[in-house]
Amino acid sequence: MTADLKKATSDAILAAVLASLDDDKAEDVVQIPLRGKTQMADHMVVASGRSTRQVAAISQKLMERLKAELGVLCKIEGAEVGDWVLIDAGDVIVHVFRPEVREFYQLEKMWLPSGATPTTLPN
Repeated sequence: MTADLKKATSDAILAAVLASLDDDKAEDVVQIPLRGKTQMADHMVVASGRSTRQVAAISQKLMERLKAELGVLCKIEGAEVGDWVLIDAGDVIVHVFRPEVREFYQLEKMWLPSGATPTTLPN
């Protein structure tokens, strides 16, 4: 990373994440605001891929784009299996699931206010 590269804001990272997920045809993308709820991140994004191959590809391309466009180096877990990949982009945490695995864990329900339903972003 060069010295003239500024630290990307969480909103810039979020915008890049959402654009990348859209470009790679991720499904059922849900954005969950975490600012003020936890210190671990400002935003969480949950998305689905149709297969283990697509989940892995979406995750890999997302990491590459964040590094190239914003200089953000991500940590990744689960890419070798492809059922559920966690991408830690600092202030934005991204989970990419196969639909069956996502349904099993229902991660969105843990972070949404009581009684709220997740709002899926338009594709």
